[in-house]
Amino acid sequence: MKSPKEINLEEKILDSLLPEKLNGETIPYEVAKILIDDPEIAEIQDYANHVSIVRLGYNDHGPVHMRTVARNCIKMMKILHEANIKTSLEKEKIGTFTDSLTAVLLASFMHDLGMTVGRQDHELYSVTIALPIIDRILKQVLKDDLQRRIVIRSVAMEGIVGHMGTHKIHSLEAGMILIGDGCDMTKGRARIPIALFNGAKVGDIHKYSANSIEKVKIFNGLESDRAQELKSEANSEIKPICIEVEMSSEVGFFQIEEVLIQKINSSPVRPYISLYAGITGQEFKKYL
Repeated sequence: MKSPKEINLEEKILDSLLPEKLNGETIPYEVAKILIDDPEIAEIQDYANHVSIVRLGYNDHGPVHMRTVARNCIKMMKILHEANIKTSLEKEKIGTFTDSLTAVLLASFMHDLGMTVGRQDHELYSVTIALPIIDRILKQVLKDDLQRRIVIRSVAMEGIVGHMGTHKIHSLEAGMILIGDGCDMTKGRARIPIALFNGAKVGDIHKYSANSIEKVKIFNGLESDRAQELKSEANSEIKPICIEVEMSSEVGFFQIEEVLIQKINSSPVRPYISLYAGITGQEFKKYL
């Protein structure tokens, strides 16, 4: 049975992909519905979460995490689109924004399926597991367009294999997965393994630093209060995507400096991002 949080995320994802919000384009919504309702994906995500939390003592790598990453990526894709920043497929004139968004959606929903096997090289296992599912889904929505299916599939695979930053990526689309994944670091992800395991072990700094992260906000930097602040600062460029991380203690800076910034720096999306982080009630530090 799906959790309330999972259902809430699904509703938000589907709402953001309604055809009337995407100039009448229906493919992303159709793909999202299939991803959400697919029993094979659900079972793999649930088992990936079991292996991650119960067997390995890591944080959430299941359906809630993958839906959170999808929502993060959709937000950022739409922000860049509204700012007239083209995706790699658009720039190269080999695909449309819809194709890019569909690839990002597929990758974000399946980037951690390889956790069913284990943590090491899970991004490679994820591609292996996801490939036949991606083919199956794309044949449902783009039955008569082989070229388009191949392009979307290839970009989705790049996003999956590149989400850990261990394999160099080149497309803006794949770079979205890195950042969308890195932004899912609030205390909710850390709470379950902390409750299950009391003894110290390798990786605890990740769990405990994540447990101090209260909120991660992703919004349009061009329309934010931050934009007004930056207008008064000399040599400050306003970026389309603004990420704000609020934490309860300084240990949360570990997540920013050792996890999120590392992923942003490996991503082709980096030039379009501003990053702020700070402790609740104190002045936020500007990282990017």
